[in-house]
Amino acid sequence: MADSSKDHGRTSPDGSGAEAPERISLGVRARDAVRQRIVDGRYPQGARLVEREVAEELRMSRVPVREALRALVTEGLLELLPHSGVRVRRLERVDVEHLYEVWEPLAVQASRLAARRVARALPGELSPLASLQASLDRAERAADDGDGTREVAAHTAFHEDIVALTGNPLLARTMEQLSWQLQLLFGMRKEPAHMRAQHEVMFRHIAQGDEEAAAASTLLHVRDSRAVAIRALFQDT
Repeated sequence: MADSSKDHGRTSPDGSGAEAPERISLGVRARDAVRQRIVDGRYPQGARLVEREVAEELRMSRVPVREALRALVTEGLLELLPHSGVRVRRLERVDVEHLYEVWEPLAVQASRLAARRVARALPGELSPLASLQASLDRAERAADDGDGTREVAAHTAFHEDIVALTGNPLLARTMEQLSWQLQLLFGMRKEPAHMRAQHEVMFRHIAQGDEEAAAASTLLHVRDSRAVAIRALFQDT
C-alpha cells in the first residue's frame, strides 16, 4: 500500500483537517468500488484505468483512488503499464494454471480441516455450518433467477466460509489473497449445474465430519472447475 502521507499533506479530502480515519475509509471504499467493477465486468480485461476518470466516476478525490489502484495491483487484479497508469489484468492460460495450482491444495486442506473441526466440536459450537448452508441457498436462488453476479458471489462465499470454519487464521489470510482473483475467474464462465451439486456434496461431508471424503470431494470440484475454466476461456476441447 502507498504511504498516504505523501499525497495530501495533513488535511482530509474535504479540507476539514480530520485526516487519518476519513482517508483510510475513502481508500477502502475506492478499492472496494473498483474491485467490484473489475469482478462484474464493468471494467473489462485489458481496459486502461485513468486515475482522474475513475475518481470522477466514484466522486472522490484522486488520492484514495490512487491508493486503491496500487492496492489492486498488489492483489493481482490490475497490472502496471510500461510507462504509466494501470489496466485490468488480462488472464492468460498460464495465469489460470498458476491460480489453480495454488488454490487446489489450499481448498482441499480447508475442507479437511473444516470437517475435522466439526468432528471434534461440542454441540452448539458450529454456527459457521449455517453460513455454508446459507451460501448454497443464495447460489441456488441466484441460479434460478439467472443472476450470474449473485451466483458467483455466493459460490465464492461458500469457499470462504469453509476456510472460516477451519479456525486457522494463517489459512484464512493466505486464501484472502486468492479470493478476488478466483471471483474474477468464476465470473468469466457459467457455473455448470453439476458443479453446484458438488458444493452440496462437499457440504454434506464437512457437516458429517468426514475429513477424507470432504477432501476428496473438494479435489474433484477444484479439478472440474479448472477444466471448465480452461475450456470456457481458451476454447479447449
